[in-house]
Amino acid sequence: MFIQTEETPNPLTLKYLPGKVVMETGTLTFASKESAWRSPLAETLFNIAGVAEVFFGQDFISVTKTPEHDWVLLKPQILGSIMEYFMENDSVSIRDKGQNDDTADNTKDDEELSDVVKEIKELIEARIRPAVAQDGGDITFERFVDGIVYLKMHGACSGCPSSSVTLKNGVENMLRHYVPEVREVKAV
Repeated sequence: MFIQTEETPNPLTLKYLPGKVVMETGTLTFASKESAWRSPLAETLFNIAGVAEVFFGQDFISVTKTPEHDWVLLKPQILGSIMEYFMENDSVSIRDKGQNDDTADNTKDDEELSDVVKEIKELIEARIRPAVAQDGGDITFERFVDGIVYLKMHGACSGCPSSSVTLKNGVENMLRHYVPEVREVKAV
């Protein structure tokens, strides 16, 4: 098995491409070792000293390290863990959230959303998320209040030095162009 790696704009994050589907639908962020219980692969990666965050995209895994650790030592360990996992498993398994899990999905059904919010979400899905995924990250819609779109950054985008520029110059400009009701974009 050959796993490609790509640098991302975030120097603390590397993108791993196993050549297999990682997530059938959606994306998933594991921001701590405690949250990794939902995925055996994420648990394995967090057992490597220096791993700070794991993000699963459709066909990639982004791993963020702590600043004090070096990629020269981490990269082979992470590659080995991902390779071993995919040699034993065809896909990434995700354990269901419990009923009392505080990370439960609180998004509204599309029927309850305003036309403006629907338009914002469509633009994010069709134009923004695919571009951001190329850099090993993701952006998800959180809410739209008083002309301000609140977005959550995941994977390589989370904590990236250039994410604020991307958010303002790229995402905000596009949303303001297509949706006049949008005045500003902020990260949560």
